Amino acid sequence: MKKLIFTLGLVAGLTTLTFAQEGHNANDGHGHGAVATETTAPTSLADIKLDKLVHDYGNIKQGDNGECEFKFTNNGKEPLVITNCMGSCGCTVPQCPKEPILPGKSSVIKVKYDTQRVGGIYKTVTVNSNAKSGVQTLTIKGNIDAKPVEQAFPANETPKGAPVEKKG
Repeated sequence: MKKLIFTLGLVAGLTTLTFAQEGHNANDGHGHGAVATETTAPTSLADIKLDKLVHDYGNIKQGDNGECEFKFTNNGKEPLVITNCMGSCGCTVPQCPKEPILPGKSSVIKVKYDTQRVGGIYKTVTVNSNAKSGVQTLTIKGNIDAKPVEQAFPANETPKGAPVEKKG
């Protein structure tokens, strides 16, 4: 009996849902199936031209200067505004200009990498701006060699006052 009541309730519920969906059609004023008209923001007339997209440190020593610069020019017809610069991790810290770059003017994006980390470098900096070329991705790469050990290990001498092994 319980199974019969459950089955009837399930059929009634599904029937209600099925008929409720049939009440709408493409021309009912709710926008179902209507073709959306695409509105796009006006294209910016600012444009960024970078002198390079990749900086190769080559092989450097641990603790060396990890700073580099990416020079750029606004080749557009309106001010270039950099809205965000973000490194791919905490070891890569970019500094981007906060003020708008006027057409024909140049500036730099400074990037500092933490050279205390030994090993290969392959990090990116994402630059968001109003440039018509869109988001720019800058790359730094190279290799950091471990700092040479400056102090040799002390000779293994027997400390004074320590028991001495007798040979014999």
